[in-house]
Amino acid sequence: MASRSPTFKVAAVQSAPVAFNLYASMRKLEMFTRTASKEGADLVVFPEGFLSAYPWRYAFDATIGAREPRGRQWYSKYHQSAVAIPSAEFDELCSIARDNNVLLSVGIIEKERDTLYCTAILISRRGDLLSAHRKLIPTAAERLIWGRGAGDGLQVVETDIGRVGGLICWENYMPAARLALYQQGIEVYIAPNADDLPSWVASMQHIAKEGRCFVISVNQFTKVADFPPDYPPFTAGHHDRQPDGSTWTSEAVLSHGGSCIVGPLGTFVAEPVWDREAIVYAELRRDDLVQARMDFDAVGSYSRPDIFTLTVNKKPGTNVYFTE
Repeated sequence: MASRSPTFKVAAVQSAPVAFNLYASMRKLEMFTRTASKEGADLVVFPEGFLSAYPWRYAFDATIGAREPRGRQWYSKYHQSAVAIPSAEFDELCSIARDNNVLLSVGIIEKERDTLYCTAILISRRGDLLSAHRKLIPTAAERLIWGRGAGDGLQVVETDIGRVGGLICWENYMPAARLALYQQGIEVYIAPNADDLPSWVASMQHIAKEGRCFVISVNQFTKVADFPPDYPPFTAGHHDRQPDGSTWTSEAVLSHGGSCIVGPLGTFVAEPVWDREAIVYAELRRDDLVQARMDFDAVGSYSRPDIFTLTVNKKPGTNVYFTE
């Protein structure tokens, strides 16, 4: 790896996809990436499920002991708007990174055959796939529609801005998963998520301070209008309502955002942004990493391998192997 610049610029894109529409969502991604690149961003980060939906407030008509035909039909639509690796759509993502000369991190709904995964991918400036991390444990009702990732996705990769990795949404509350990244020397920690609670922001500050790394937390700013007009939770007669009991309107907010960038002492480099679409930028200094680790290094001066050990199974999630 050539000597790195002492500073680099990152961009967290707080926006929503055109839900269930892969082509239109790709156009938004391309536009935001081009804008961030023109502003000098070295790394452009998109939220969880940006291609092509975080399916807010819908469990695909499944209840315990029953599944309805409409839910299966919407799952098929969801599958159609997902991204396979490899595929023509994935190649287009690689081209977008290459054409704009950026590292590109995107939260995708990945399809492998007929199973979907919540995945975060990192693409190099040359358009090569550097890492693909599938969410280890989908949260709550997410478990119905997303498969579980495996240990091979716990990756930290070398780039021209430093060692980059991350976890998706509530995986960040798994101490062992965080430690696996710290042990690999993570410096730029990407946290695509769908959590707009104030306590989430506090967690991002904690992780930055614990790991002595930069944390990029990126969430969608999403309204009902970002979904198709026939999306079941928001159609007339559906039982689902806003938290205050009122019916849904097209301008009702589903996710308020809160994207932010945190330095390695747990302080904000870019404050959280709420209730609007935005690109959150920050200029980061590599020397801040060294300074922060003077008095605490989770896998160095503050580790006790004589007392604590962690074993990580990095075997891929494949259970059938064919031999000749």
